[in-house]
Amino acid sequence: MAQDAQAPVMTGDDKPFESMMRRFDIAADILELDPGIYEYLKTPEKQVIISIPIAMDDGSIQVFKGYRVIHSTVRGPSKGGIRVTNIVNLNEVTALAAWMTWKCAVVNIPFGGAKGGIKCDPSRLTETQYEKIIRRYTANLSEIFGPDKDVPAPDVNTGEREMGWLMDTYSMHVRRTETAVVTGKPVIMGGSLGRREATGRGVMIVTLAAMRKLNLDPKQSTVVVQGFGNVGSAAAGLLQAQGCKIIGISDVTGAYYNKKGIDISDAMAFAAKNKRTLAGYTHAEKITNAELLELECDVLIPAALEDQIKPHNAKNINAKIICEGANGPTSALADPILQEKGIMVIPDILANAGGVTVSYFEWVQDRMGFFWTEKEVNERLERIMLESFEAVYNTAMVHKQPLRIGAYVLGIDRVAQVLKLRGIYA
Repeated sequence: MAQDAQAPVMTGDDKPFESMMRRFDIAADILELDPGIYEYLKTPEKQVIISIPIAMDDGSIQVFKGYRVIHSTVRGPSKGGIRVTNIVNLNEVTALAAWMTWKCAVVNIPFGGAKGGIKCDPSRLTETQYEKIIRRYTANLSEIFGPDKDVPAPDVNTGEREMGWLMDTYSMHVRRTETAVVTGKPVIMGGSLGRREATGRGVMIVTLAAMRKLNLDPKQSTVVVQGFGNVGSAAAGLLQAQGCKIIGISDVTGAYYNKKGIDISDAMAFAAKNKRTLAGYTHAEKITNAELLELECDVLIPAALEDQIKPHNAKNINAKIICEGANGPTSALADPILQEKGIMVIPDILANAGGVTVSYFEWVQDRMGFFWTEKEVNERLERIMLESFEAVYNTAMVHKQPLRIGAYVLGIDRVAQVLKLRGIYA
């Protein structure tokens, strides 16, 4: 199961959709979007809410709620993960679907944005019950999903296993094996080499690109990583391999700090033997997650929870670069504070787009029936991430804006241009 993204903290003005719209509105003003185009781009194409009735192991029936939001198919089939948490809601899923639209446009891959969610706590379910929920969710949305329509992927509490169940269920409904309907599958059943580390690798690539802009030498730089799941641990390990000193890491058990540096391979091995947590890790000092975010460092990578950097702690951030490995780790209200402090923020819709980029590679390989080596996947990923970073950076410089607004301007403009060329069918 995916471990980096966790359920968001929803507080007042920091609800995900409202936070996304604040950034959207700034970019729309810069682009001087036609009012009709503005309304079209901010409005999801489709919001589906379904019931998922399941016979539990004791014979009782429970009904769970499921969501799938298609934000845009202007540039191609919609693309986005499925998260399973007990607080997932329509506002969150709608925001994440819109983020996916802009993210795919920023890295210039031919997808629109979507997101799915199931409201339940998988830790309280047996594997059989959980499989039933995933399969019934898929069956109820079998007319929405499709390799040319809407392509789901893993997210919170879903991974290769669940994508295998989804692919099989969809295939049974269409009466043929359709591997391209979903990405994030096991390699043996049509998944892509390099997919598991793709998001963390993308974070590493754009972090190094940002460091070059600021003339920071990786071998003389310190990095703090919040979140030690797939994204955080991969990014930490890859940056360490480039010479960076990782001085802080964290997971759900707390944060761990060592000013002399933490051996990421050692920390990963410890977590693998310790129920995938860092609880009891002795090669670093235990601190709080709040303290971790405020450590003095060159690069801070929030790769765990959404909405972690807010106005109350943004003023205490001591990093030169923030690279957002998680979706929405910085509230919109904190943006101007970080900008005033001169911190370069690599926004989530660029920073963590390595995952959807290699998901696109997986979809392409499934449709061709021809698969690339891991070296080829990584080389293609690096090219796209570097090109996208330069495009975002240049857009931001032209409009005298931070990288986040540069990314939104770039992504929204690409979608708007295609919409104008396609026109409105009526």
